[in-house]
Amino acid sequence: MKIPGWFGLFLALAVFFCFSCSQSEPEIKYGSLELVYYENGGNPVERLSFFVLPSDGDGIEDLEELWLYHDWEGLSWRLGSDDWVRQPVNEQIWIGSRAIAMEDGSGLPRGQYRAVLRDKGGEKTERLLAFDTFETRPFPSFSVTGGTYRIESAYPRQNLIVYDDEGSFLISVDPPAREGEISALGLPAQARSLALWAYDPEQSVSAFTDVVPLDD
Repeated sequence: MKIPGWFGLFLALAVFFCFSCSQSEPEIKYGSLELVYYENGGNPVERLSFFVLPSDGDGIEDLEELWLYHDWEGLSWRLGSDDWVRQPVNEQIWIGSRAIAMEDGSGLPRGQYRAVLRDKGGEKTERLLAFDTFETRPFPSFSVTGGTYRIESAYPRQNLIVYDDEGSFLISVDPPAREGEISALGLPAQARSLALWAYDPEQSVSAFTDVVPLDD
């Protein structure tokens, strides 16, 4: 039986679209690991801020899992698409988490980590990330008393994180000095509390103090 020409064309197009859709492999363009110390009521704990800049020809919605491995220590952390944070940077979307931690609260291992990104079709890619920060500093302190603030920090850069009465983030403020009047910070009227974020961008290390309420 002779197959009509139009049917052959239809079949060829169907095969083409079958192989051209959902065949794109994911890619990790860039990866970032940063160590963050949280004050935790005077008992600082370590967390890793782990983000990657993904690419997938089928769109970011096609991505399903992001893993972080430390092969030497046999450790792994899984982030599903419902778990990771989406962070826009220069009109690009990074995905990851700011809460990578050891289950027992101990310090995170240094050395080489491995990021693995998998899409819904099972295609995956990986990227090695180095994390070798060993330098330690005294944990910074931040206080608010009588309408004034005071920062004590060995970190080269400081930022104040501002929250409303529900604990929601409002803005971040670059303080003009290590101490001064709260009124000089130009806080919005909704501001009710502050925290200090002290950081060293060259070492990829930062420290986050507990939240301090503003004086009434």
